[in-house]
Amino acid sequence: MGTLVVVLSAVALLSVVVGFVVVRRRPRGEVLEPPVTERRDSLKGAKSPTMLRDGQAPSTEDELTAPEVEVEEVLPGVLPREVLIVGPEVSEEEQLTDEELERLAMGEEELDTGGAATETLERPTFKGRLGRARSAFSGYVGSILSRSAVDQATWDELEEALILADVGVGPTQELLDSVRATVKAQGITTSEELVEAVKDEMKSRLAGPVDLARAEQGPTVWLFVGVNGVGKTTTIGKLGRRLADEGTSVVMAAGDTFRAAAAEQLGTWAERSGAQLVRGAEGGDPSSVVFDAISAASARGADVVLADTAGRLHTRTNLMEELKKVRRVADKADGTVTEVLLVLDATTGQNGLQQARQFTDATDLTGVVLTKLDGSAKGGIVFAIRSELGIPVKLVGLGETAGDLVDFDADEFVDALFARDAD
Repeated sequence: MGTLVVVLSAVALLSVVVGFVVVRRRPRGEVLEPPVTERRDSLKGAKSPTMLRDGQAPSTEDELTAPEVEVEEVLPGVLPREVLIVGPEVSEEEQLTDEELERLAMGEEELDTGGAATETLERPTFKGRLGRARSAFSGYVGSILSRSAVDQATWDELEEALILADVGVGPTQELLDSVRATVKAQGITTSEELVEAVKDEMKSRLAGPVDLARAEQGPTVWLFVGVNGVGKTTTIGKLGRRLADEGTSVVMAAGDTFRAAAAEQLGTWAERSGAQLVRGAEGGDPSSVVFDAISAASARGADVVLADTAGRLHTRTNLMEELKKVRRVADKADGTVTEVLLVLDATTGQNGLQQARQFTDATDLTGVVLTKLDGSAKGGIVFAIRSELGIPVKLVGLGETAGDLVDFDADEFVDALFARDAD
């Protein structure tokens, strides 16, 4: 009986303790309110934090921004007030903004860097930019030069090298027939002399004027044609920059009204080169845009009109018929069309040659602009265009910047194609 009383007493005591703990335990998430004190003895020399009482905001703005604790004395053995972090000096390029860096990469404008020199467009060299084309060609050239005599295997290797470089089967046969005649006439017996004979023959076939013709009176008009994606708009922008640097006043005509953002892209180039832009409504008549641009150039006394054209139409109208119309309308304006330039992508190889044939049949082409020649392993397309169509390559693109659009130089091109890296 006594044991039962002891057990019941213990259970009752335990229930009281558990109930007390449950009552005193705060629910999860309850915010504990700190005691409001004016100053604690442990923080002598420090200001008390600003407190919000009864939901009322502090009376002054300073109280909102004041730190809760303001240190008035630095204890010994603690870090000093100022810690100097020493690192490498920041370069001028790192101090430039993203926009300025983009201009620097493109060579578009002067950079204001506290008296830094003005950026000028530097002309690239063919040898420095035709690495891919040369690497595909140099193996054959090296094999030919390693031979002690000129035999049938030498001619076979030379033929294979020219065809793989996209010179074309027909032009290759014509070229080698002329070289064989030269070898026989001059008594050439060594591989070094053979290679020099091939280079001389190629240079003579590619030679020709590359200057862009100017009109004697009124604004000069240069039309740019080609399919979408070959770089027509970019070519116009780069050429406009070059003309502006020469002191020529330029008007750009955004005649590609069917490609989204074509006018905006050309407008950006016009702004960079200081040229005037004439554009029409999206999907409008390209001929009217070109006509208005020529009229504006005549009224303002501008020297050259660079006219972009459509590379693809969103209607059933044939592209070539539309280009013919643009030419007819341009001839009626108060200017003179002296150049119709076909823009081709060098990386397309023989496909570019097929494009050239189609545009030649539809328009009176005066020259070719070959873009992306630095990125192509098929530099022989230059020779194929000249040989099969009789159209001179007048401009070539050797890179992305404005200064990388250069006049075609037959001698420099052939020497770069046959150059060896050790030269």
